[in-house]
Amino acid sequence: MHEMTRSLLRVFEEDTAAVSSYCTQLYQAMQRIYDAQNELSAATHLTSRLLKEYDKQRFPLGGDDEVMSSTLQQFAKVIDELSSCHAVLSTQLADAMMFPITQFKERDLKEILTLKEVFQISSHDHDVAINRYSRLSKKRDNDKVRAEAVEDVYTSRKKQHQTMMHYFCSLNTLQYKKKMALLEPLLGYMQAQISFFKLGSENLTQQWEDFLATIGTSFQNVRQEMEEEVRQMQETIQDMERSCDLLYAPYEPDPNHSPVCRNLTQKQGYLYIRNKTGLVSSTWERQYFFTQGGNLMQQGRGEVAGSLVTDLDNSSVMAVDCDDRRFCFQVTSFDGKKMVTLQSESRKDCEEWIATINNISRRIYLSENAEELAARVNQSALEAVTPSPSFQQRHESLRPGSKGRVARAGSISSVGSEPSPALSVLSLDALVAPGTPIQFDIISPVSEENSGQNKTIAPSGRRSNPFGESRDDAEDNEDSILHQLFIVRFLGCMEVKTIESADVISETMRQILAARAIHNIFRMTESHLLVTCDCLKLIDPQTQVTRLRFPLSTVHQSSSHQDNKRLFGFVLQSGAAQGDNRAVCYIFESNNEGEKICDSIGLAKQIAFHSEMGRQEVEKKKEQEKAKEKQQEELSKQRQIEKDLEEQSRLIAASSRSSNQPGPDGQFLVLSSSQSEDSDTGEEGKKKGESEA
Repeated sequence: MHEMTRSLLRVFEEDTAAVSSYCTQLYQAMQRIYDAQNELSAATHLTSRLLKEYDKQRFPLGGDDEVMSSTLQQFAKVIDELSSCHAVLSTQLADAMMFPITQFKERDLKEILTLKEVFQISSHDHDVAINRYSRLSKKRDNDKVRAEAVEDVYTSRKKQHQTMMHYFCSLNTLQYKKKMALLEPLLGYMQAQISFFKLGSENLTQQWEDFLATIGTSFQNVRQEMEEEVRQMQETIQDMERSCDLLYAPYEPDPNHSPVCRNLTQKQGYLYIRNKTGLVSSTWERQYFFTQGGNLMQQGRGEVAGSLVTDLDNSSVMAVDCDDRRFCFQVTSFDGKKMVTLQSESRKDCEEWIATINNISRRIYLSENAEELAARVNQSALEAVTPSPSFQQRHESLRPGSKGRVARAGSISSVGSEPSPALSVLSLDALVAPGTPIQFDIISPVSEENSGQNKTIAPSGRRSNPFGESRDDAEDNEDSILHQLFIVRFLGCMEVKTIESADVISETMRQILAARAIHNIFRMTESHLLVTCDCLKLIDPQTQVTRLRFPLSTVHQSSSHQDNKRLFGFVLQSGAAQGDNRAVCYIFESNNEGEKICDSIGLAKQIAFHSEMGRQEVEKKKEQEKAKEKQQEELSKQRQIEKDLEEQSRLIAASSRSSNQPGPDGQFLVLSSSQSEDSDTGEEGKKKGESEA
């Protein structure tokens, strides 16, 4: 739908809202007359006041109707004179006054709202169908999918057109119904008042009966005009539906039925424009474009005027091949500094836009016979529809010989800022070796390459399952006091020769960005970077599978780009115990959080260092406690040995005294061989205990 039509539609919708608000107030006033008999005088005065304020209402349409204003002023005067009456017949008021205004409020206004909702739904369905059709892939061309998309666009566009016409018809009819909705209830109210009070004054009765008769005649005339207008609009709608049936399809299948017009010097319509959202990422947005003189303008929904896109004088335009879009063309300014990529709805529309821009670029629109002059440049416009073969060959010749996704850093020219003063002493070859391969994709954990990487980076006792998750991934960070998650996009990684220099990360950024620009690599893998006190993890945002895991002990340094704070990187080096001392630098792009991520990594290393120191202190205390326990055990064993020696000494002494005393018959006792052996054993145990002590 044209933007001028949308602007006019907003005016009609504002008028409908104003009419609805005003009729609601009038309905409430009349409802008070019907319900509150004791407050009839106050309700009548309120109605009179509202009628007098009709001139102050700001209706976008019909606000300067003097006849309507004077008529309502006369009604206000009569109602004000009858405000002293305090009783009304409820049945007469319900039939003559409340019914018409209620019908207008409950039926007509609600019908407008319903048609508005249906129109909005059909417009949304049309936008969805157009977006689906525009996203049809050129590489994976499927007849069934394309046919479904075309049928969807045809159905949604036809539905939108039909609902739009019925909605416009109802908005136009509302202008007549508004007058009837205001006049008919007032007419019934006056008739009810006259018949109820039976004013005996024939002068008053005759005077107002003539006035009411005139109003009734005007009311009938307005009704007839409305019916005639509705009939004409219905016929117009039917004729347009029959004639516009072929225009609902997004493209014309038969070029002979609708040939391409190459003599245009001005054109307008909806196009998709590509906008860059990141370093190498972009999005497509649908806008209304039109040419104005030698300028290409665009106008978004809700905007009052258009804005300049680019100057078309002496510009160049050509069809381009996009990976995910069809019917694309690119407009380049005369100085080559600005390029705009646009997508049209069909090939015919694309060729017409190219021809029109070519005509404007040659300033044909300034001549008197613009169409005749434009016919002479049709051949050049046809050549601009497809890229020139010489340009394509030249473009292919500029591509590097390597067709894979691994580039050589040694063949990359200097891109970006100048090297820092530190690099003047330490050459670039000392940071990154020439010919070092660059990895642009994150290798999946299920691949063999990742299994080798896990052997290098992960601890030797850890194994990963086929889905890339270790058995105790959840247990690694349960006791970690730092959990920070960032959205990052992987740009690339490469091996570096040193980890001591502070410029190794900036040099790696420069080489990876230059390699991406040379090899036309624009896709990036988006991941979630989880920073904990134990490790850094790259997690798949869709499946929550851990893609890569970097122990924090292997992270030696991290820093962000000096100018572009969205870029950051860190350097990893495996321990010497694993037999692999290679250092690898990883480069990422964030959502303007490069410094914050580097600060988070530094904080995690500090926390891990303090945790390690605390753990060592705890282990030292445990060893001291074990030494004390061992010393206490040795002391207790020594005391037990001393007690045993004392007991043996006491037994030996007792046995020796008993052997020296005479028997009862005056003879000495003679010890047996076993007793002598026991005494010898006691002496040996005593000597042994003394030696142990």
